[in-house]
Amino acid sequence: MHIDVKGGRIPAVGFGTWALRGRQCAEAVRMALDIGYRHVDTARMYGNETEVGRAIRDSHVGREDVFITTKIWPDDLAHEDVKRCTEDSLRNLDTDYVDLLLIHWPSKTIPLTETLRAFGEIKAADKARLIGVSNFNTALMKQAVEDCGADIACNQVEYHPFLPQNRVLRLVRDYGMMLTAYMPLAKGKAARHPDLIEIAERHGKTAAQVALRWLIQHGQVAAIPKAGREVHCRENFDVFDFELSAEEMTRVSSLTQRNDRLADFALGPAWDPP
Repeated sequence: MHIDVKGGRIPAVGFGTWALRGRQCAEAVRMALDIGYRHVDTARMYGNETEVGRAIRDSHVGREDVFITTKIWPDDLAHEDVKRCTEDSLRNLDTDYVDLLLIHWPSKTIPLTETLRAFGEIKAADKARLIGVSNFNTALMKQAVEDCGADIACNQVEYHPFLPQNRVLRLVRDYGMMLTAYMPLAKGKAARHPDLIEIAERHGKTAAQVALRWLIQHGQVAAIPKAGREVHCRENFDVFDFELSAEEMTRVSSLTQRNDRLADFALGPAWDPP
């Protein structure tokens, strides 16, 4: 299952690498690729780009078949810093290009126009197939697209059954973009919720699989769960052989009324109301 956006095809379920380091990261990425994942998400701040690149290089999967996302931290969003960081990430990942380059968090001091100008130049030089943003609210998305004229493909935000992202998702669709959901299992909360467990039992699945299926079944939404153990890695990828009914989708959506945001850092913008 893929998402077509801005001329690119993005696998709907990717492998998140946040908090994975060193040998553990390399082994986990190799495991994910062996299972069938073809979308790997990293970031400069994670400190694991080298391990991600090594795992892909040493796998049986060709580089052209793996969709790689990385992100640039807000301290490095000045024009020349963006260029420098991108070159460094390409060296770390041992690749000539990334498939998606994101602003990790919006900067409170560096003008967005300056950052997106650099991103556009990187895309024009074929060092990033697609460009995008992460942790942007709708006001910042409008600024990026309408004021800066940036051809962004994605907004990566926290999204799971306990946090609504309806406003962001509507605007993403209006702009012909996609949304990537990080923390899609709400740090394990999804696996324990009784409503999700009940729905899962109807399908012979787990509550975590129901949460992931709910996300990708919205359309134009990818999910990037992280898993260190093979059993969970396989479980997270095994979500393409069932479908939630309209009633089940509505029931899961009702849980978002909790508005339970887990990544509420000082870096964040003023989030959109539920």
